[in-house]
Amino acid sequence: MRVLALDVGSSSTRACAHDERGRPLGEFAHRKYSARTSRDGSAELDARELVRAAEAVLAEAGAADALGSSCFWHSLLLLDDHHEPLTPVLLWQDRRAVAQADALAERLDEGAVHERTGCMLHPSYWPAKLAWLAEQGTLAGARRIVSFADYLFLRLTGELRTSLSSASGSGLLDLRARRWDTELLDALGIGEELLPPLSDEPVGTTYPPLGDGACSNLGVGCVTPERAALMIGTSGAYRVARAGEPAPRGGLFSYLLDERRVVEGGSISDGGNLLAWLDRTLKLESPEHGEPDGHGLTFLPLLGGERSPGWNARAKGAIAGLTFEAGPAELRQAALEGVAYRVAGIAARLPEVREVVATGGALQEDAWWMQVFADVLALPVTDSGVEEGSARGAAIHVLEQLGAEPEPAPLGRTYEPKRERTERYAAARQRQRELYDRLF
Repeated sequence: MRVLALDVGSSSTRACAHDERGRPLGEFAHRKYSARTSRDGSAELDARELVRAAEAVLAEAGAADALGSSCFWHSLLLLDDHHEPLTPVLLWQDRRAVAQADALAERLDEGAVHERTGCMLHPSYWPAKLAWLAEQGTLAGARRIVSFADYLFLRLTGELRTSLSSASGSGLLDLRARRWDTELLDALGIGEELLPPLSDEPVGTTYPPLGDGACSNLGVGCVTPERAALMIGTSGAYRVARAGEPAPRGGLFSYLLDERRVVEGGSISDGGNLLAWLDRTLKLESPEHGEPDGHGLTFLPLLGGERSPGWNARAKGAIAGLTFEAGPAELRQAALEGVAYRVAGIAARLPEVREVVATGGALQEDAWWMQVFADVLALPVTDSGVEEGSARGAAIHVLEQLGAEPEPAPLGRTYEPKRERTERYAAARQRQRELYDRLF
């Protein structure tokens, strides 16, 4: 059996065939692109360019018995009468709907919305973005409201539908009822006929795409509440997957992997993008690291705004404790330690976790940062041995549907927490919490 796995990310698309055990067959075909961002808070991609990239890597990867896909969560795209794009693909990073998110939170019971949908009223999600598009006058001309995953499936198969997984990342799905949320639709003045049908069923041998985070957990073997996936790519996330019904926890998201499994956890906006900013700004050729928190700085990594756990889209980054002794190396170390503290705030809300699997190139390529996470979380952190977790997860999902038994995900080196460092980092994390409270 040969299953083709397609992984569409916000900066690149890749594809590779996998065998019936979930092992990649050869090299990944790969295409890169870049989101358009500006000071007004926009973050967009071109839908047609993304389709061309997907078609190119699929052609390069060759034929297979079935196709499974992973696609970036939370995107929004409006289509016209002919199912052609009316707008660019709006990404989660797009912050132009901050005011609309605030207005919805004043009108609606945000706690009840979170309980039903697993999502907050935040500009990352559809409700705020749709309210913004309505105010711009753009929504009035739309005949369909979709994610890019839905648009890609339409282009590949000729049928429009969305998986439960993709829909659950929109902030507009009633998780337990498995239908679009009527209260939010009424609040937004949107008819359900504008939204794609919900179905996990394939068209022929092509399965509707799942959310990339769900696929990542599945691909790296984090499918029980005791094992969390820690991902630091462009942004960051800390997630668990489990069987059963959704039960959203305060400050965390709750999405669907499929009909029977839930993904819950939290996301941060600053990950590899922060690392790139630090390297570009500080211009350190060979960074050196001092003692844990030895610099005495408190860095609040919210340069991209806040998601979990406070969901304050107006929050911004900050540094406290600067002296003339602080140099580029100290600033860089404080920033990366600060990212770990933010993840720890998410991890504290998932106390059942006993081990962590690390994914994402920004983290896996840095042994020092891996150890920082182990020390801050006070949990063993194991490097994933999977080359492309989301792609493998897409293949595993299809293999499960076809009755195959994929092998367990391979693992690499484990970083054990060091107690004396954990205690030192706990004090630094408390300083960061106090700085956040003072500012926001």
